[in-house]
Amino acid sequence: MASADAFQAKFLAEQKARVESLLTSRLELLASGAPPRLLEAMRYSLLGGGKRLRPILCLAFADVASGSTGGGGKVAEDAACAVEYVHTYSLIHDDLPSMDDDDVRRGRPTSHKVFGEAMAILAGDALLTEAFALLGRDSEPQRGALCGELAGLAGAAGMVGGQVLDIAEDRPADEGYMTRTHRLKTGALIRAACRMGVIASGGSAEALRTADTYGESVGLAFQITDDILDLVGDSSQMGKPTGADERAGRFTFPAVLGLPKSKALAAECVNRALEALSRLDGSPGPLVALARFSIERRT
Repeated sequence: MASADAFQAKFLAEQKARVESLLTSRLELLASGAPPRLLEAMRYSLLGGGKRLRPILCLAFADVASGSTGGGGKVAEDAACAVEYVHTYSLIHDDLPSMDDDDVRRGRPTSHKVFGEAMAILAGDALLTEAFALLGRDSEPQRGALCGELAGLAGAAGMVGGQVLDIAEDRPADEGYMTRTHRLKTGALIRAACRMGVIASGGSAEALRTADTYGESVGLAFQITDDILDLVGDSSQMGKPTGADERAGRFTFPAVLGLPKSKALAAECVNRALEALSRLDGSPGPLVALARFSIERRT
């Protein structure tokens, strides 16, 4: 177990550093054209920390599907950055007073607290749009498919649709409704990241099916764990106050199912993801570590 934990920690640290470097270099492409204040707001949220799970998953699936380190090359790297652009835009908008009304994100004031609501909205808009500009900037044939994949799973039938279900005034305290909500709100973009890694590297149809099952399963496990951590986590480690869901009267997995059943459901999701990995030809070691990280993390 100790060696597995060490591998997970080392892999995550290395890949996070890689992603930070990629995000910084891609954002610099806008330095000569974007208004400085807008770029500052984009940089504040995009480079403000975070687990970087989605881009790491994208790059890991590109490696496994291609059977080589750095699989997919610049296309996979652009795909990983585009996914994180969209994820960051969603966090900026989710924190707004009209949504979750959060003051702290990753241990720092949220974007609208620093730059004002209008600039926060525009920074989110810019990150969303630039994600597709990044994917479409060169001529490799898989870039069109990547744009479609990200748009479909981030849009009305994906992440945004899940947000709508999450804020509905008539939402029921029902496991099925919560599962559907979070498979879209959180899971869809994680699923997109996994699938985009396979597409970027020209992986097989079998690898794409594996990425789909894995992404959906890990996405749900990740959200259940988020709900659990909001209830029992350490706010100093989380980088934001805990207990917000309970204070707001939100329906969460622990609130509806109880803590033991929620933990068991998250573990079931991870087991389903690990079973899917058995169909891959390449070494899935990093993907195993990432699946387990989704429920073992403390932040």
